[in-house]
Amino acid sequence: QVQLVESGGGLVQAGGSLRLSCAASGGTFSTYNMGWFRQAPGKEREFVAVIRGSGSSTYYADSVKGRFTISRDNAKNMVYLQMNSLKPEDTAVYYCAADRFFTIGAMKNPTNPHSWGQGTQVTVSS
Repeated sequence: QVQLVESGGGLVQAGGSLRLSCAASGGTFSTYNMGWFRQAPGKEREFVAVIRGSGSSTYYADSVKGRFTISRDNAKNMVYLQMNSLKPEDTAVYYCAADRFFTIGAMKNPTNPHSWGQGTQVTVSS
């Protein structure tokens, strides 16, 4: 089972940018599809973005499309989420997730990924 540790969260003004990082260990990283999810206070965890193990395909939630970019570096066992043009409604705890068996389409369901990080807080002020 892969272990995941997120970093890079913080406080930023609306319109600003942040890059989240997720370090993976304990597995063959390139075999895992990787995703980012978020959970705001009082809301359910929701899908943000996912990337195939090879890096060849990505999906985004409509709410972040054109503003966020997911990428990975399989040589470094890292996945990233570049967040631009941040809005107050992007405020949430952001989680990295991994799974070897679900397709990247199925990874969009927050109940499917088997491995999760501890989360990193992103706060966007207006």
